[in-house]
Amino acid sequence: MDPDLIDGARALLATGQLCDSCLGRPVADRSFGLTNAERGRALRTTVALAQDEPFEAPDAECWVCEGTCERFDELADRVVEALGDTELYTYQIGTRVPPLLEENDRLLRLDAGFDEDAGEQLKTEVNREVGRRVGRKLGADVDFERPDVQFLLDLEDDRVEVQRNSIAIYGRYRKLERDIPQTEWEKFDESVEELVAPPFLSAFRGTEAVFHGAGREDVDALMLGPGRPFVLEVKQPRRRDADLDELQAEVEAQADGKAEVEDLAFASHEMVERVKEHDASKTYRASVRFDEDVSEADFEDALAELDGVTVEQRTPHRVDHRRADLVRERQVLSIEGDLEDARTATVDVHGEGGLYIKELVSGDEGRTEPSLAGLLGVAATVSALDVVDVQGVDEPFLTDEYRLEREGDPVAGHA
Repeated sequence: MDPDLIDGARALLATGQLCDSCLGRPVADRSFGLTNAERGRALRTTVALAQDEPFEAPDAECWVCEGTCERFDELADRVVEALGDTELYTYQIGTRVPPLLEENDRLLRLDAGFDEDAGEQLKTEVNREVGRRVGRKLGADVDFERPDVQFLLDLEDDRVEVQRNSIAIYGRYRKLERDIPQTEWEKFDESVEELVAPPFLSAFRGTEAVFHGAGREDVDALMLGPGRPFVLEVKQPRRRDADLDELQAEVEAQADGKAEVEDLAFASHEMVERVKEHDASKTYRASVRFDEDVSEADFEDALAELDGVTVEQRTPHRVDHRRADLVRERQVLSIEGDLEDARTATVDVHGEGGLYIKELVSGDEGRTEPSLAGLLGVAATVSALDVVDVQGVDEPFLTDEYRLEREGDPVAGHA
């Protein structure tokens, strides 16, 4: 063994009574494949041989960790007990070390002539050693990015905190009745969120389900076609696996023809923000009424002028009480329509995200320029509006691998 390392071990032992882990931790970066306790025992043996003295195991509590490093098995058992009946595939261990023990860990190095950051910190060792034991007990994998469950060992208060990270389910919904908002609203008896969320909340045994849509349609508009992308985030779940086909069927049975969901898939947490921020282009079908007769030629000319145009829209009167009064530019990607009679028409608009369709038709008292009403010189209103397509969200964050990477059943904690 390196003579400098032996001298370092002597200096560490001279600071007071040390357990093997605290003896080995300051030199953790000088060898690989050993636990700190194994390093410490090897150093203690080597020093004894070098001094031709009998090997002496520590016979009193370590002044640095105050017995913490002797509790790794016990702490792992407490983590598993704290998990209760929660299922998990991945986990992470964190530790809140009392300030006194952190200071002892620092003084150990300084008193022995080591750098303050030599080897590894007590917190790191506790995380690793307890984590290894927890992984073996549960058959689960450690994940330092976003584990299913995070445990915090609070050594000062002698307790274990458990955080169950949310589950995200991606899908598309269709809204088949008018006057249903996307999310809960006291003015309405139900919402898409309230029609969709309950079966998922029950299946995953979560505390709350939060509905995130890729934009939202007007309350009085239908959402048709392939549907609008959404992510349902189930908070604090105790179950992490369910048959999504069965949940789809349950949603549609309970919704009773008011809403449908499809394309359900487990998604990564990043998908939540991607859906919330997604500014998709959309295709609308509007039923339009004119206050005066409109000719076929004038109607076609007005649509031709709107096709591909960039529209300036000041925040509409109908929403200016809850949105900032701004002027936005949005493009009409394409528009076409049929004049059913002199005073009614059906208009299909493919517009950039954020384009107000009702105001594109009515002009909103000049707040939208150009508009169909303005070009015709005839007042026009949307009597019914349907969303028939929403551009999809890119799917690299969908996790079909969620199940493929984890064969077998979810790991359940033990009460």
